[in-house]
Amino acid sequence: MNLIASIREDVRCVFERDPAAESRAMVLLCYPGLHALWAHRIDHWLWCRNLKLPARLLSQFARFWTGIEIHPGARIGRRVFIDHGMGVVIGETAIVGDDVTLYQGVTLGGTGKGTGKRHPTLRNGVFVGNNANILGNIVIGENSRVGAGSVVVRDVPPDSTVVGVPAHIVYQSGKRVLITDPHDVSDPLSDVIIALADEVKRLKTRLERLDGEFQQARQEPANTLTVEAEERALYRTEQASRADSVSMGEGI
Repeated sequence: MNLIASIREDVRCVFERDPAAESRAMVLLCYPGLHALWAHRIDHWLWCRNLKLPARLLSQFARFWTGIEIHPGARIGRRVFIDHGMGVVIGETAIVGDDVTLYQGVTLGGTGKGTGKRHPTLRNGVFVGNNANILGNIVIGENSRVGAGSVVVRDVPPDSTVVGVPAHIVYQSGKRVLITDPHDVSDPLSDVIIALADEVKRLKTRLERLDGEFQQARQEPANTLTVEAEERALYRTEQASRADSVSMGEGI
């Protein structure tokens, strides 16, 4: 695709995703996300030809101008839309697919000083909310959504929605995902949650046992009276059948 066709595609992408876009002139002049992406294409071209210092210098200029930092080594697809964009950071080995949307403050970063592929891969159609952090060599599947402020540290399946710190799946393929196992949350406090769940289960079992004993204790007096009445009736029957037995008042 030539330069003019690419610019037209980028402008059309803005009109499709941002209702605030009112004219082509406004989009061309007032959208720093577009400016950052156009500068990155030049940076990346220089980077791939081992002109790394000019590439980094140009990327620093683009960062100063737009507030968006994209490393020249990052690979970015077509029709990517960075809305507002201030504070967006895309690392060196990050891969961003086609039709991806990023909002302000998004970080596609690493988790340490490792070498090789150390930044995320975003497949086609991914949506990332503002101030979300996607960290490490993980993959966000096609058409997935990352909620604002989330911290994603493990792979996300396609067609999923993740939220939280750390992020966990709440929707997948359009269906609500209910978490029944605290291990699925992977929260730093998950061990505490698991311990509390085990304690509640233990107390519930104990309460059910004590309740059963209490109900049994309440029924025991009635059972005792019934046994006594049956014994009295049996005794009277035995006495009446004896020839020498005398009823009350007889023989007087």
